[in-house]
Amino acid sequence: MINCVILDDEPLAVKVIENFINKTDYLNCIGSFSNCNESLPFLKKNKVDLMFLDINMPFIDGISFLKKLQNPPLTIITSAHSDYALEGYDLNVSDYLLKPFAFERFEKATIKVYEHLNQIKKKSEKIQLDFMFVRVNKIDVKINYNDILLIESLKDYIKIITKTSSFIVHTTLTSFTESLPESKFIRIHRSTTVAFDKIDIIDGNCAYINRKPYKIGGSYRENFKKLLINI
Repeated sequence: MINCVILDDEPLAVKVIENFINKTDYLNCIGSFSNCNESLPFLKKNKVDLMFLDINMPFIDGISFLKKLQNPPLTIITSAHSDYALEGYDLNVSDYLLKPFAFERFEKATIKVYEHLNQIKKKSEKIQLDFMFVRVNKIDVKINYNDILLIESLKDYIKIITKTSSFIVHTTLTSFTESLPESKFIRIHRSTTVAFDKIDIIDGNCAYINRKPYKIGGSYRENFKKLLINI
């Protein structure tokens, strides 16, 4: 069940969305608010999966409100104005419904959210192993994730450097990095992926592991900074 809230100052618009939610078996409306500021305490205290957000509202408009939320729920904008569509998508909204909209259009937007949340759920339910097997010299070698310091690209091969040894594996750095837990490893350069918790020092555009500097490439700096902020 997807818990959702409605933020809209038009009673008729709220009624329409509530009726559509009631017709949809995977949606559950847990609150509605006539202005964004009113909803803040509720959003902080309750698990909200989806927000139906109008734009033109008193005190603060929907776009400004969405921008100031640190961890907003998935959002479907509901507006009578198309002017904000591009800005809405820049904020990664799930969909933009132009009022008045029919149930079929509403359903299409919410199915997209339903499928997205299901994918997230399936990923989280996968068994999280703390090791992997890699093919080295025709045998499968077990490597614990916590032992890996970094992985370096060697064209068609990679070099996995652990606390005690290193292994040469026939694969690409891109493919291998995608197989690693995102919570533990981050690519910092086209030729380097590192275990984030093994970084001792960050100095400018270099990350140090065991006192050795590894350059943080320009195209990877933004993701690296985001990870730092989230920590």
